[in-house]
Amino acid sequence: MQLNKNRLLITFLKYFFGFIASIILLIGLMIILIYFGVFGHLPNKKVISAISNEEASLVYSSDSILIGKFFAENRTNIKWEQVPVHLKNALIATEDKRFFTHKGYDNRSYLRVILKSILFGDNSGGGGSTLTQQLVKNLYGRKHYGFLSLPINKIKEIIIASRLEDVYNKEELLLLYLNSVPFGEDVYGVESAAQRYFNKSASELKIEESAVLVGMLKANTYYNPQLNPANSILRRNLVLNLMKKEHYLNAELADSLQELPLKLNYENLNMNAPAGYFVYQVRKKTIELLDSIKIKTGKVYNIEKDGLKIYTTLNMQIQEIASKSVKNHLEVMQNLLDKELESRSVKKQWYKRQKQLAHNYDKDSLKRKVKLFDWDGIQTKNMSKFDSLWHYYKMLNASVLITNPKNGEVITWIGGNNYRTLPFDMVLSHRQIASAFKPILYATALENGISPCTYLENEENKYPGYEDWEPQNANRESTPDSTVAFWYALANSMNLPTIDLYFKVGKENLMNSCDKLNFPHFTEDAPSNALGTLDLSLYEIVKAYGSFANNGKMNELVMIDKITDADGKTLYMRESIEPLKVFSAETSQMITAILQQVINQGTGTKIRNQYRINAELAGKTGTAQNHSDAWFIAYTPDMVIGTWVGASTPDVHFFSGNGSGSALALPIVAGVIKEIEKDFRLKRNYLTPFGLPNDIYSFLQCAPFHQNGIRGFFSRLFGPKEKKYYDTIVLDEKEKSKKGKKTFFKRLFGGNN
Repeated sequence: MQLNKNRLLITFLKYFFGFIASIILLIGLMIILIYFGVFGHLPNKKVISAISNEEASLVYSSDSILIGKFFAENRTNIKWEQVPVHLKNALIATEDKRFFTHKGYDNRSYLRVILKSILFGDNSGGGGSTLTQQLVKNLYGRKHYGFLSLPINKIKEIIIASRLEDVYNKEELLLLYLNSVPFGEDVYGVESAAQRYFNKSASELKIEESAVLVGMLKANTYYNPQLNPANSILRRNLVLNLMKKEHYLNAELADSLQELPLKLNYENLNMNAPAGYFVYQVRKKTIELLDSIKIKTGKVYNIEKDGLKIYTTLNMQIQEIASKSVKNHLEVMQNLLDKELESRSVKKQWYKRQKQLAHNYDKDSLKRKVKLFDWDGIQTKNMSKFDSLWHYYKMLNASVLITNPKNGEVITWIGGNNYRTLPFDMVLSHRQIASAFKPILYATALENGISPCTYLENEENKYPGYEDWEPQNANRESTPDSTVAFWYALANSMNLPTIDLYFKVGKENLMNSCDKLNFPHFTEDAPSNALGTLDLSLYEIVKAYGSFANNGKMNELVMIDKITDADGKTLYMRESIEPLKVFSAETSQMITAILQQVINQGTGTKIRNQYRINAELAGKTGTAQNHSDAWFIAYTPDMVIGTWVGASTPDVHFFSGNGSGSALALPIVAGVIKEIEKDFRLKRNYLTPFGLPNDIYSFLQCAPFHQNGIRGFFSRLFGPKEKKYYDTIVLDEKEKSKKGKKTFFKRLFGGNN
């Protein structure tokens, strides 16, 4: 009996060791086949020594804030000295505590993988990969080989890992790992992860924040602190315990850190693009510049892979001020528009029309969850297809462009309400420019010898040569018995005198000015052009007003100051370009002086009366037909700020004065300037005084109206003595505080300002 048992034991051992030997031979054969590339080419040491992670190109504002990334993989590489010690310790304690003693693979872990994962097929046993092997996986990925996938991939990683260890030292390997490891959400590398979850550089991470990021490596989604905060805290605390166990943290510190709440500062530039419209334009311009560099030097750069640094002109502080001003104003105005559209049955008629046009009305009327933009953010709402279409159809949109007229730098660029959901850029959209065009005509008149004291007709007329066109002033009033001073007509945006001026100036002269300003070319002789029936973009009109602010010289708008490669070598540096002279310095100063009256006593008086802004400003409102487009442009010598407000189609508009430029567009500009006034540095840089010569303002001695004919003669002869206009000006608050009760006339002509 005992003999039989011994025989059975010997037989079992014989087969067992035979099996083990077969496995070893099979593994040995597999290693040989893998080594010689039967299962795919293995990188040699030469290839390994040239490893370079793809790196996202970064876009920075002029105030050094990261505002955009261009990438195939969202990765930003960092240097060894930028990695916090506690981040390295957390990684080693959690992922590979024997990292500094092995040669790319850990024999103990390797044995566990062979016994548990390969022999018994328990993939949950995993855990045998060193940091170096994980790095190999990050760099080269894994391929599918059927049921042999796990052993083949593990062996390949061991071979490549050992080669990596021969080429790189431990610090270099750890840095390669930190720059390549995925964190989910299309984020690669610890620097990009730190920016995403904590809105800071990896070098600024706290111990508990490093533990959160290291904890994510086990399962990016399950331990994502934004999606699963409870799981993230548990995993973070485990990492802190492991750091304590490996003596990287003392017990008291580790325990106190585990008690801390999870504090994120989540910043996803793809989801929340604070300057998305601008960054898109920067991308297009950068590609153009890289193409020119290629032509000049033959050097090819990839904007998505080469880690370029793009330094722009955008001021993020002012960008955020402008965004807030847009939001605050449009929230209020959208509610007012909704009520008007409802009361006039516009909404009801729109739904009726959609029902008639729909191919499957019942299906499109079904409620479903829809993500859409609202002023409270991206919202998920239960609504039908028609509801979501109406939501965007009736939505007010705003664009804001702020530039420096002296050099053309773009300071702020807001192309719409939300770049992610509404990417069409309204800064570049052509809409009816309305009265914001009038200063171009008046400047052309000055260039052609017409005086600001010229008196213009203010009488309604029918123009047979222009299809019996009968223009009117905005207030429907006219003064057939008197004419209006040139300067007063512009300051108060009067239509009838502007038409008279158009005929005095002539189409050809106006066309020449428009061509110099690079406006879309027009050839028709249409006096309505003088009132702004042309379609222009905010980009074009803001650039044109820059010529008034800059003594008649217009700069091309620029967005990029400098581009460097990943190592900091300068590839492009913006050079100053001579501006184009559009108007004479005297003309631009005269227009500025008149447009100051727009702010002080014309269509832009809300700036003073309602918003109590003291800064010296020139500006102009614009209100298109049917209130479909509202404009306001204001400027100083160092800033031009323009805004447009309207719906995506001119069919949607206010039916009241709420749609005027002064009600719909001006408040956005006022909100921006008001905040700039509060900031000493911004105020000093942008709200600078004009410092115009005193004699420029002499036109104010010309009365606004001049009576004509017999009635005018007797009125002048027997009526009360006509007061000069400058005697009736009321000092604004700023001048009161500076000058006391000094008269406007004395202040203007009696000495230096």
